[in-house]
Amino acid sequence: MLPFSIANGVLEVAICNPDNKTVLAEIERANQLVVKPYLATKSDIRKTLAEFFGFQSSITAAESHLARPLVDLGNLEQYVRISSTEEAASSDQHVTSAVDHMFNYAFEQRASDIHIEPKREQALVRLRIDGVLHTIYKLPKVVHAAVVSRIKSLARLDIAEKRRPQDGRIKVDRGGQEAEIRVSTVPVAFGEKAVLRILDPDILFQDVDTIGFSTRDLQVYKSFMSAPHGIFLVTGPTGSGKSTTLYSTLKQIATPEKNVVTVEDPVEMVHEEFNQIPVQPLLDVTFSTILRNILRQDPDIIMIGEIRDLDTAVNAVQAALTGHLVFSTLHTNDAVASISRLLDLGVQSFMIGSTLLGAMAQRLVRRICPHCSETYRMSAVELRGFGLPVTEDGEIELRRGKGCQQCRGTGYLGRSGIFEIFAMSDKIRKQISGGSSETEIRQTAMEEGMTTLKEDAWQKVKSGITTPEEALRVTGGD
Repeated sequence: MLPFSIANGVLEVAICNPDNKTVLAEIERANQLVVKPYLATKSDIRKTLAEFFGFQSSITAAESHLARPLVDLGNLEQYVRISSTEEAASSDQHVTSAVDHMFNYAFEQRASDIHIEPKREQALVRLRIDGVLHTIYKLPKVVHAAVVSRIKSLARLDIAEKRRPQDGRIKVDRGGQEAEIRVSTVPVAFGEKAVLRILDPDILFQDVDTIGFSTRDLQVYKSFMSAPHGIFLVTGPTGSGKSTTLYSTLKQIATPEKNVVTVEDPVEMVHEEFNQIPVQPLLDVTFSTILRNILRQDPDIIMIGEIRDLDTAVNAVQAALTGHLVFSTLHTNDAVASISRLLDLGVQSFMIGSTLLGAMAQRLVRRICPHCSETYRMSAVELRGFGLPVTEDGEIELRRGKGCQQCRGTGYLGRSGIFEIFAMSDKIRKQISGGSSETEIRQTAMEEGMTTLKEDAWQKVKSGITTPEEALRVTGGD
């Protein structure tokens, strides 16, 4: 059982067997309180007890252990080897236990990132769940350095170096399945801040059919995947799901007959079906330099982490011209802007026209929680006022989440992609060669069937996948 509230002489407890009158009577007698039982499952009670008593007691024990002096200063004759803070931090069993609990909780909650942030009086642990940060724990200040040192020790970082940023990675076993955690530490005003990016293979490697493509977009995308050669670009800001799309695509087209080579900064998830090359600028292993060597490795498919400069862009174009299928990413707001970006980098227009298969912009919207979903009505005029491309009239039936235990009261559970895909056509090739503006090319792409991000988001609102508020949050500036 689990006590969860006490007020006005009444103790409320969660219990899996409310008919157990003997135990309830004993609790009443021991606490001199009236006990009010609530039914809960045994697994939920155990999970909450493990989380509270596991993590909280580890933190409390670590705080008392780290706060007390490690040496008896009264006995000046005794020679005592003082454990450094780093040693105490990385080997203390309470800290180790607390970090393990934190990792397990992050996996359970489907978190993509863990932020451990030192403040003046305490430290915060925040989890990014479905793209939004939630404060989960508040740590005593004395425990913060120990927790960060434990994480740095696991990531094989220098635990004594606290003045400069460091990067590392941890491979963890979660229920027989491997997951990778990328660790980044930076010094901030009140200590070291650590951010841990959780790379879960279940999320990174998905079936392309289930990522969120519409019927038309899926057909166009699959035509790029099966192309013999050319360049396909995925665009979008950080955290828009580009890595998931590319990894899922490569996994689907990687066969024993194909040589798949990736160049990444850093390698997000080690996967044995790909030949993955990490960028190492200090050794002059950059996107552009390694691309020249890759072509001697007889690749069929090349994935370049990001096209950042003219050298990388030109080498990618050369690879496509010599019969390779190239996937890469660009930082632009929409799909058509990728053409302007390549021109800005200095790639000649005729080379873009002859090698570019197409481009795709994507974002991630939170899905409505299926456990607390409800219907409501909203007028088309109001929706159009928000900037959504609504073609219907009158009142429209939509869905939203009320908020429940499964979705942490947010009304959202999980995420889906929204996409804007354009395929290169003869008309667009002529426009690129003729120096047409981005607006003219976008207009042509839309005439040829391209769905914009806002239109795709509205389709997902109509289908009951997400809400108008979420669609506007993600596409508001587009």
